[in-house]
Amino acid sequence: MPRIRPLIALCAVVLLAGCSTAGSSSTSISAAAPSSGRASSVLPVIISSELATGPNRFLFSFLDATSNAPVGAPDRTASVAFTGPGGQAVAQADGTFIWAIENVSGIYVSTVDFPASGDWVAHFTTAGGSQAAEQVDFQFQVLDKKHVIVPGDKAPSVDTPTLASVGGDVAKLSTDTHPDKAFYETSVAAALAAHKPFVLVFATPKFCQTQTCGPTLDKVKPIAAAHPDVTFINVEPYQLKDDQGQLQPVLDANGQLQTVPATDAYGLLSEPYVFVVGGDGIVKASFELIFTAAEIDQALAGLK
Repeated sequence: MPRIRPLIALCAVVLLAGCSTAGSSSTSISAAAPSSGRASSVLPVIISSELATGPNRFLFSFLDATSNAPVGAPDRTASVAFTGPGGQAVAQADGTFIWAIENVSGIYVSTVDFPASGDWVAHFTTAGGSQAAEQVDFQFQVLDKKHVIVPGDKAPSVDTPTLASVGGDVAKLSTDTHPDKAFYETSVAAALAAHKPFVLVFATPKFCQTQTCGPTLDKVKPIAAAHPDVTFINVEPYQLKDDQGQLQPVLDANGQLQTVPATDAYGLLSEPYVFVVGGDGIVKASFELIFTAAEIDQALAGLK
């Protein structure tokens, strides 16, 4: 299974993506130049770490073509259509703007169902403020199947660490400065055995390198409070050790973060990542990097 990789286009330019380790294999998204060849005031950035046949939560944003500064904003409209191999096409759909860093930078999310794998072109249409709309194309690849667990898959059963396994000391499990102990009471294996819905959050506040994935747990806590009947589980994606009362990463020979078994079992190529799992053990929804409370609430609605 490929290791978590850097989302280069996002980390280096938009500064929205989560932490990732080096040395992983490449995936379906590359920071290629727009395929149209025409001068444009903005450049699109595909943020999703991989795209595959079937339904996808498609994340994207835009950069200023001159300064490389992010230009995604609530008043910038964005839509995207797709053409693929053999004349395949996906109709245009609007992108919904989401703040990644409140009032600083944001992304757009859309849902797209790709009918076939292979080389595709995204046709972005965007307009900022009073500017005229412009179209920018972007080439990318769609896989047959994602590495990451997707909705409809059975959630892998992993015996993740709990408070009981560390003598009740949450500081030995979480890098969150204000941890919610309830997030560490139940292992993934136990949650699946209980046949009740749960939300699994892969996030590491301390070892996230951007302002986006660090506050992920802070975004999840009020959602958990609003759903007291649902188990919420946080898993630190990387191997950690207790060093004089402080959790520190266990690095490999190249000085890179190493993933834990749960990260590998769920096939993560990026983090943070959130999975909503039903009582039947099937993943009902998943959210890469950035999400809203409304998206999680919708995924939890009607789960048993």
